[in-house]
Amino acid sequence: MNRLWVRLSLMISGVLFFMFFLQFLSISLDGNRIDDDHSSPTNAPPKEIQGRLIEFMLLSLAVGTTGGVVIARIVSNPISNLSQAAQHIGKGELDIRVPEKGSQEIVELAQAFNKMAEDLQRSQTARRNLVADVSHELRTPLTVLEGNLRAVLDHVYTLDETEVANLYEQTRHLIRLVNDLREISLAESGQMILEKTFTDFNLLINETVQALEPLSAEKQIQMVYESTHPLEGTADSIRIRQVLFNLIGNAIRYTPSNGRIVVQAKQDAAGIHIRVQDSGNGLTQEELFSVFDRFYRADRSRSRETGGTGLGLSIVKAIVEAHGGSVHAESKGKGFGSTFSFLIPC
Repeated sequence: MNRLWVRLSLMISGVLFFMFFLQFLSISLDGNRIDDDHSSPTNAPPKEIQGRLIEFMLLSLAVGTTGGVVIARIVSNPISNLSQAAQHIGKGELDIRVPEKGSQEIVELAQAFNKMAEDLQRSQTARRNLVADVSHELRTPLTVLEGNLRAVLDHVYTLDETEVANLYEQTRHLIRLVNDLREISLAESGQMILEKTFTDFNLLINETVQALEPLSAEKQIQMVYESTHPLEGTADSIRIRQVLFNLIGNAIRYTPSNGRIVVQAKQDAAGIHIRVQDSGNGLTQEELFSVFDRFYRADRSRSRETGGTGLGLSIVKAIVEAHGGSVHAESKGKGFGSTFSFLIPC
């Protein structure tokens, strides 16, 4: 009785039976009146009519019950599939999906379930990758430290200024990695403290561009900031500066010599929009989908050479979203450069 299809079957059968019972009762009453009046001798005897109605009612009950069961099974089958799929999801089988067919409501329910399962699967994959990536990122500098210190202990060589500088750089990499992970963790848990104050975004962007200009000059990259209107709002200027350093620094890193970087900014009712466009390597559609993921590198060898942790864009996304904003990446493909933009509501 607790099964949905059983309840639907009984409800459909009960409604059909009740309708035919009312019809039978109505005709029976009319037959009794005819029998009393003897006004229509050509009509069939009332008892014969009642007998036929009883047979018809029993047949209708059987047909109604059969039809009710069939209809109920058709209606409840997608829900049963969802129930079974949910049990598999609960066991950790996140690759389970349900067919998206049936009525509009059932299709929408199936689509919502499949999206939930896909998000859970992606989240589980991200967690597994995070553990693997953190282990990998920590292992490299720790192995360098261990190897060099072991060599010193074994008197293979003595520590000179070059070796000390190398060991110091590895410790700095570890500190950056730990600090970046902490920043992301605070943002995702809603514990990142934002010290919002009145901020002149024009001044902030100009200062960032000037600070990074020596790096662009080394590669003969032309860097331009375009803004013709005052950009003023409330934000954590230190965090926004960090976002700008990461985006413009990435643009310099991945733009070849004699390239061009354009920083644009404008303000409207939604807030302050900032774009960083470069003429660099560009990104594929697959890379655009993953570019804000932790430890993701479009060019792994170059990122490792330049000391990147692979967390820069993840931090950008975390800081912007902590401000209630959004961040996007655009590219027409490899060789066409990239554009990173973000919105800060003000």
